Amino acid sequence: MLLIARGDHGRAVIENGLTLRCPDGTFTVDAPAATGPDGVRLRVDDVLVLATKTHQAEAAINQWADVGVFDGERQVGRAADLLPIFTALNGVASEDIALRYFDRVFAVCVWFPAVMLKPGEVIVRGAPLRGVFHIGRYPTDHAVSESDAALLGALQADWEAAGCRVELPENVMAWKYRKLIGNLGNAFQALLGDTSGADDLVDAARTEAREILAGAGIDVIPDEVERAAREDSAKVLPVPGTPEQLGGSSWQSLIRGSGNIETDYLNGEIALIGRRIGHPAPVNSRITALARHAARDGLRPGDLTADRLRAVLTR
Repeated sequence: MLLIARGDHGRAVIENGLTLRCPDGTFTVDAPAATGPDGVRLRVDDVLVLATKTHQAEAAINQWADVGVFDGERQVGRAADLLPIFTALNGVASEDIALRYFDRVFAVCVWFPAVMLKPGEVIVRGAPLRGVFHIGRYPTDHAVSESDAALLGALQADWEAAGCRVELPENVMAWKYRKLIGNLGNAFQALLGDTSGADDLVDAARTEAREILAGAGIDVIPDEVERAAREDSAKVLPVPGTPEQLGGSSWQSLIRGSGNIETDYLNGEIALIGRRIGHPAPVNSRITALARHAARDGLRPGDLTADRLRAVLTR
């Protein structure tokens, strides 16, 4: 296993390993790490797992697509032609981004309650099951070859040995679209910190999304199926020594002051699909713009009130 991380996080992992703070203990993974492909020798049996945010995906994929792959001492081709890439990201856009470069793309729907607040450390709140991953070949109408099935079986065994569960559904994108609906609340959490006074706004964004996805003829896992699966998934538990309030990926972007946020590919995805089919998406369009401005202006969760947000979204 080789960990790739950028910036301060990458340097911290290289120097000190990756620290995982969990409900049942703190562990440091002293795995090989790098900040990019320089000096990395990919092998013919390697697998690439992309775990950036979606707005960072194309740069990362572009960086790795043309890296050489070796069989022993002999270079036999490029990563994009020879290696599979697994898109373990929120949203539903990274698969097509990867497909512009890579021959073999596998979509991953991620249920993994993790938070990164400082370089070199990840808070993993799932226990005893760490997370659940739904994985399948993309596009989903492609037949799964014997080699794909063998790869998925090996990955399933490896990840489950690490305390996760891996499901291999026929239509993984239906799971990713269902998660997209849930992730529409990320922007509200990022802006408000506490969304308890804005349940009506979050519901409006999700109702708008359901109407648009149905109008576009996009398959989405039914709520009752998703709910039953989540009841048997990782339980989110407190981690000793961490802040009481911990949020999702968009909340983390504002807390860390990264200057960017992934909501263009969450709420913005709904706006995009709505525009394609001629269905307005005012709630998701406006919350996308607000989140983008908040990241650019260095706002933090809670700097915007629910009343102010309601005034903007319902005008």
